[in-house]
Amino acid sequence: MLTLLLKAIKPKERIEEVVLRLQTGEGDSNAFIAQYQPFVRKVVSNVCKRYITEQDDAYSIGLFAFHQAIEKYSYKKGKSFLAFAGLLIKRDVIDYIRKELRQNLVFLKEDQQEQNLIDTQFSFSEYLNSLENETRKEEIFHFQKVLEEFRISFTDLVSVSPKHSDTREHLIEIAQTIVQDEQMLQELFQKKRLPLKQLESRVRASRKTLERHRKYIIAICIISSSDYTHIKEYVKGWMNSE
Repeated sequence: MLTLLLKAIKPKERIEEVVLRLQTGEGDSNAFIAQYQPFVRKVVSNVCKRYITEQDDAYSIGLFAFHQAIEKYSYKKGKSFLAFAGLLIKRDVIDYIRKELRQNLVFLKEDQQEQNLIDTQFSFSEYLNSLENETRKEEIFHFQKVLEEFRISFTDLVSVSPKHSDTREHLIEIAQTIVQDEQMLQELFQKKRLPLKQLESRVRASRKTLERHRKYIIAICIISSSDYTHIKEYVKGWMNSE
């Protein structure tokens, strides 16, 4: 009797599974979005540093970003859908605030005296910088969480990062080979390991070399297949440095 009862009780579906079903047209996406409106409002409020209502423009931006997260979410974005959605919401709301501030500054230029305008420009610049730092921190936090799924830490990356630019460039080429092959990329994210068998026949590197630089290659694959604007800029600058 107990066995039959346990079989009748369906385990609660993970949010990531619900999102993947919604992408195929199954389920009610409007009901799902309505269920997570408090989450969206909380994220937007944290960015704006004030209480947000459904009438706020910033809330509309956040809600649209949440809808975009449903469409864009995949195995490449990490195990947590809400972490990915939070990243998109924060980035879009911050972009909205940045544009609003710049537009307001244009209007102020017509009314303010020179010294007042200089003070206003300085305060706006400071706030824009703080918003920029906010997006950078959020990207790094999300990247850290995805790395943890592969049992890689930032400390690991520091210790295994190659010192010479030619080695870095070669490893980045290897990572790009994986990223450009959907089958290898899927195996990487699902099994949390390099697809060594397929990779060996595609690149100029021995298995020993691939295994030695495994953590660095995986990190570059994660960055290349994600929407990390700031981290990608950092990696690009790193590639060009000696």
